[in-house]
Amino acid sequence: MLAILWSSNFLPAVLSAFLPPNYDPKRPVVLIAGRGSYPIITAQAIRAAGVPLRLVAMDDETSPDLIATFPAADQITLNVGQIGKMLDALKNFGAGYALMAGQVKPKRLFHGLTPDLKAAAILFSLKRRNAETIFGAIAAEIEKIGVTLLDARAFIDQEMATAGSMTGRKLSIDEEYLNHGIHIAREIARLDIGQGCVVRKGTVLAVEAFEGTDDMLRRAGIFKTDESLFVKTVKPKQDFRFDVPVFGLRTLETMHEAGLAAAALEAGKVIVLDKASVLKQARTWDISLHGF
Repeated sequence: MLAILWSSNFLPAVLSAFLPPNYDPKRPVVLIAGRGSYPIITAQAIRAAGVPLRLVAMDDETSPDLIATFPAADQITLNVGQIGKMLDALKNFGAGYALMAGQVKPKRLFHGLTPDLKAAAILFSLKRRNAETIFGAIAAEIEKIGVTLLDARAFIDQEMATAGSMTGRKLSIDEEYLNHGIHIAREIARLDIGQGCVVRKGTVLAVEAFEGTDDMLRRAGIFKTDESLFVKTVKPKQDFRFDVPVFGLRTLETMHEAGLAAAALEAGKVIVLDKASVLKQARTWDISLHGF
């Protein structure tokens, strides 16, 4: 079901396909914001929907420009390891919902982290320590205090990859090679290695791992790249509350620098961040973006 907001003329307006059926737009959403433009775009979309918004910012991660758009009473800045304080902030804000948007530098999750007692207890309880298990445990703590952690795609439906050509240029990659790339990307996602790969005519040039998408694209660029394809997908059991793959202007620029002219993104599951600008620049660079 789609979450709806009843307007003054009693006609329902769809807020987002990614909200729960029982979503209450009168209850505050607390944006837990990491790096980049993703939280900024999400905040703009939530405000445009008329939903009350508060901010939990991360020190040295969240954009100061985003923080500056919130009154002092509606924001708090924490260190990455202060999970107990974050939970207290959600309570103090009267949060009905929380939404995680933006990355935290991976190394901060594993090196130099100074956890509070709640974070230390979470880390101690984990048999495997990776981004998925850490954020999954944090999500469980958020739900325990009666706050619903929203799908991170909520409110930004217009930013999602869509099926077919998104740049108006037919994908020049042979369908067999496209299917090969999708298969490889889904296999490495299933194995929890990464969520993307670069293939060329049935050969795997590079797969994404801990180093991230941009470094993988640069590695692929050292090989012959004509008819190469970058594929981005999701895990079979992706938790969209805190782990949504993103394709943005920086990734597009890295593709251009690496000599890659085609990308296939899983429709409805990969965010094309600042989509209008990405598609415009892709056309300028003659890069084909295709949704599958």
